Amino acid sequence: ILKHFMNMDFKVGIQPSVSLYCLFQYLPSTVVNTTLRLQALREAMSSVNVSAYIIPGTDAHLSEYIAPRDARMAFMTGFTGSAGTAVVTLNKAVLWTDSRYWVQAERQMDCNWELEKDVSISSIADWLIREVSDTDNIGFDPFLFSIQTYESYSYNLVPAKLMLKSIPDNLVDGVWTDRPLIPPDNLIRLPDRVVGRTWQMKVEHIRTQMTDNPYKPTAVLLSALDETAWLFNLRGSDVPYNPFFYSYTLLTLNEIWLFVHKDRVTEDLKLYLNSTCFPLAHCVQLLEYEQVRVMLKNYMTTSGVKVWIGTEYTNYALYELITPEKLLTSAYSPVLTTKAVKDETEQRILRDAHVRDAVAVIQLLMWLEKVVPEGKETEMTAAYYVNECRSKQKDSRGPSFETISASGPNAALAHYSPSNATSRKLTVDEMYLVDSGGQYLDGTTDITRTVHWGIPTDMQKEAFTRVLMGNIEISRTIFPSGTKGVNMEMLGRRALWEVGLNYGHGTGHGVGNYFGVHECTIALLIVVSLPEPGYYKENDFGIRIEDVVVIVPAHTKYGHNYLTFETVSLVPYDRKLIDTSLMSPQQLQWLDNYYLTIRELMGDELDRQGLTEEKTWMLKHTVPFQSATASAAVSSLSLTLTALATALLHILL
Repeated sequence: ILKHFMNMDFKVGIQPSVSLYCLFQYLPSTVVNTTLRLQALREAMSSVNVSAYIIPGTDAHLSEYIAPRDARMAFMTGFTGSAGTAVVTLNKAVLWTDSRYWVQAERQMDCNWELEKDVSISSIADWLIREVSDTDNIGFDPFLFSIQTYESYSYNLVPAKLMLKSIPDNLVDGVWTDRPLIPPDNLIRLPDRVVGRTWQMKVEHIRTQMTDNPYKPTAVLLSALDETAWLFNLRGSDVPYNPFFYSYTLLTLNEIWLFVHKDRVTEDLKLYLNSTCFPLAHCVQLLEYEQVRVMLKNYMTTSGVKVWIGTEYTNYALYELITPEKLLTSAYSPVLTTKAVKDETEQRILRDAHVRDAVAVIQLLMWLEKVVPEGKETEMTAAYYVNECRSKQKDSRGPSFETISASGPNAALAHYSPSNATSRKLTVDEMYLVDSGGQYLDGTTDITRTVHWGIPTDMQKEAFTRVLMGNIEISRTIFPSGTKGVNMEMLGRRALWEVGLNYGHGTGHGVGNYFGVHECTIALLIVVSLPEPGYYKENDFGIRIEDVVVIVPAHTKYGHNYLTFETVSLVPYDRKLIDTSLMSPQQLQWLDNYYLTIRELMGDELDRQGLTEEKTWMLKHTVPFQSATASAAVSSLSLTLTALATALLHILL
């Protein structure tokens, strides 16, 4: 009965934000009881004179992936999705999230919470205007607000005479008695064999950009976690799947301050950072992570200073300390724009990492071909298997994100990952999508392959082939330097659009070198990015193809400064899903050239690792398409001529 009502479209009598689980007084076992948490938070709110408190789902560095200790929204609501904002007043509690997570939120939140099926700040502001009087304060943690987020709330609330109250000491932290601790692991420095530029070289490069800037900044403030990690060639383990550590950096023309948990910096690292010398240009002064606001506030009292920030990743807690006349802004800091361009060493080692990573994916696909017909394997066992294969490769440091292992209708959910409650058995009758990646000391990988172990339908073959055509069209295109990735979107979609198909996610993103699997693509320079077109048929199947590519110079007849892509992911596509009759000769030629590259690079690596069976599998799945088509045509013509000759001879005799 409950499932029937969940699918009905109620017109009257039931508010859309009211959980039907609560309406029928039935709560799934996945629900978290938040009564005591809300009671404690409301007491804290009253103590600082706020009537509403906003809880975003991010951290102080505006990261895509956050550490367990920063999952404040999840702690308060019970909802563990990656996108959302919670608001608590003295008598109500509401969560805003997007359509990917509506069902999940209903299953995880108790009846203290209401769900608003929206994510816009204007929607949250409209609700606050209805619920809060103009004499009340709306509290927020400025460390969890981006500059744009604060400005958007202000824009919507000020006309209603509502004001935001900045509370740097997070109220949720005060009631979260068992909040996870910071991992005790020490920070590490990258080995010299994977470093092309020392941290001193990087510091001088950024300082050169400061002196060349016409607005003459005296300091650069780094807030994103990957900025500091990149600058000093350091890594940590504070965030799942990402080798980052809690940190800020304030870099001036003659001094460096690194804000970090100092007890995790070993004596060797202190020596590496020259942290024991007097304050000189290449001496890194170590300060505690929590001192960043105090230090920045003191620096701002100095006359003639100007701080350069990247607005995309600087939180409002730091921004509000910088007076306008001492502020220089750009969308991204000079560190992020410099980091986006991979140097020769970074390009070389990421290629090496992708060769080893392809071994693991080939092992997975070969194993699944053998065992799926037995009917014992599931989405979860497949995800575990590929992670195990990667862990055996040189310099492996774990997955780069939670593996998406999805079969049949689960694959139609673009961001699905299996759990004990949702994992399906793999069968030869359904398509299977695996989107996975690894972290290595020399690179970060991200690859998606879609396969079918039985007989795919004509629709599945056409959809897959058109997704592949989009992938190839992006990969083989030539474009002028400075082109933005968004300008190539339609190349990945055109083959699908021609038959009225599409997909609802982006077509690519940047990738780091032993960094985050998702990096911003500031412009298509010599960066690493991804073509990842797809198609998803609801409750039936999902298709996605994703490869890592490196932007390299293109040699054109007339123009200079043109670029193209080199694919460094080295795993073949499922042959039985490809309808070559839909593809152009140029696309087939690209595919054959790609398969030749796989044979050359992976053949040597599989030999080196003694993986004879895997090499045989790889060779079988990388037979050239055009020569195979030509051979089939020649063979057919030979049979026809033989038959005609036989018939003619029979007539003559």
